[in-house]
Amino acid sequence: MLLGMIHEFGSRAFFGINVIWERDLGIVQKFLVSPTPRAALVLGKGFSAGMRTLSQAAIVYGLSLVLGVRLNWSPLALVNVIVIVILAATLFSTFSLVIACIVKTRERFMGVGQVLTMPLSFASNAIYPTSIMPVWLRTVSHFNPLTYVVDALRTFMLAGSASSFGLGHDYAVILLTTTILVLICARLYPRLAT
Repeated sequence: MLLGMIHEFGSRAFFGINVIWERDLGIVQKFLVSPTPRAALVLGKGFSAGMRTLSQAAIVYGLSLVLGVRLNWSPLALVNVIVIVILAATLFSTFSLVIACIVKTRERFMGVGQVLTMPLSFASNAIYPTSIMPVWLRTVSHFNPLTYVVDALRTFMLAGSASSFGLGHDYAVILLTTTILVLICARLYPRLAT
């Protein structure tokens, strides 16, 4: 699904490069001397990516209208789409920040980001349903958070669509993965200054 791919390519693949630029400009060092908890710094960066992604979601809705896609316009569905968009962008941007904290250079970051982007896309239900995947790829897709992001977005956005995994399960995986990545990144974030 297009919106899920936007999260992964836009938020995850390129968001971490911003923090590398911030390190080169001395901004990260200023953040690190503040008493702000590292997890709050990471979460703030993730939520900022989520807020920027909302405009992309609005464009996807507009394109869907032009193409005649039957959308679910109930207020509850729209609120859930907004929540999933923000959470997914936070998840993938935090993943991007983890990579940036490890590799520390723009060149390495772009290489590693590209290597990870395509496998995450193809090992999810963003392009084709998991039911037609080979058994080994279906197993891999169940460990891929993009699979649950796409499932939730498809369920809330499309009229008459049903969740393959259950919306509670989708939310749980997205929240748990985001929490784990925020905690990992909070530990790694000070390494950027070195």
